[in-house]
Amino acid sequence: MEFVRLGKTNLTVTKTAFGALPVQRRSTADGVQILRRAYDAGITFFDTARAYSDSEEKIGLSFSADMRQKIVIASKTGAKTADGLRKDLETSLRMLQTGYIDIYQLHNPDFVPKPGGADGLYDALLAAKAEGKIRHISITNHRPHVAREAVESGLYDTLQFPFSMLSKEEDLALVSLCQKHDVGFIAMKALSGGLITNACAAFAFMQDYDNVVPIWGIQHMHELEEFLAYAANPPVQDEALRAAIEADRKALADDFCRACGYCAPCPAGIDLSTAARIYWLVSRAPYKGLISREMQAKMAKVDDCTGCGACKTRCPYGLDCPSLARKQYALYKDFAAAHANEVE
Repeated sequence: MEFVRLGKTNLTVTKTAFGALPVQRRSTADGVQILRRAYDAGITFFDTARAYSDSEEKIGLSFSADMRQKIVIASKTGAKTADGLRKDLETSLRMLQTGYIDIYQLHNPDFVPKPGGADGLYDALLAAKAEGKIRHISITNHRPHVAREAVESGLYDTLQFPFSMLSKEEDLALVSLCQKHDVGFIAMKALSGGLITNACAAFAFMQDYDNVVPIWGIQHMHELEEFLAYAANPPVQDEALRAAIEADRKALADDFCRACGYCAPCPAGIDLSTAARIYWLVSRAPYKGLISREMQAKMAKVDDCTGCGACKTRCPYGLDCPSLARKQYALYKDFAAAHANEVE
């Protein structure tokens, strides 16, 4: 395993880290089995959140007290008030079965909380740190301007931000900014919400950034085993992998949905984070389940869009979500029609 110093935290963690959002979709027994296998294979960094239903609980069930000192746990709160943060933290500590959280992250706020702020969030974090309940104050974000301000403020020990082989110059500059300010960079969405299907190329890309710790979202044991194989024998960007990366960049050169989900809820009931990338999904990955009658009916709700624009105001990437969904849905309908004999 390759290890990375996570900025000013001085924590040294495996560069191959475990993103625990997807294990909420597995049974408790399966989730614990996958998490324990990751630990046994040497992974030391596990990222979760209060918002990920029972993900924290599964982590808590996976690691006994004598294992706690050997791992680093990061969790998140989406609280808007100091009281909400304290309640989230107590719940997380109970679910994780631990007395402290190594890296406690504000979960995608639309501003940078600071000491003395009317929201009280940062002061609540300072109090929790003084009590020994958290060890490092951190933040996640999808908005480049908020991320930059957080890094430059000196108030946060790590930043979690979307980063992948599809990232643009603005994102690459953010990685360098974190290195300059000794802020740990945790990369979410290293597979760009499922749009990147070449995990080998994605892993090789990350190898070029020695201050970046990607958290690979893992739902199945075979996914974990694939990343463990790459960690044991890191792929190098040879001509074939560079060509694969360039092909993906070219194919997704236009604005694309990262599936962060912050556009929700839609008043018309449209699953925008799926609809806005549905054609990319069916054209780049196993598609049979995505063209089922049930899924086609779900995607048909795109036609119910009223144009209210609520989703556009919430998208951290400034995407025109309705237009993107309509474009993707039109291509999806053609794709489904061409594969009508395979629909179940």
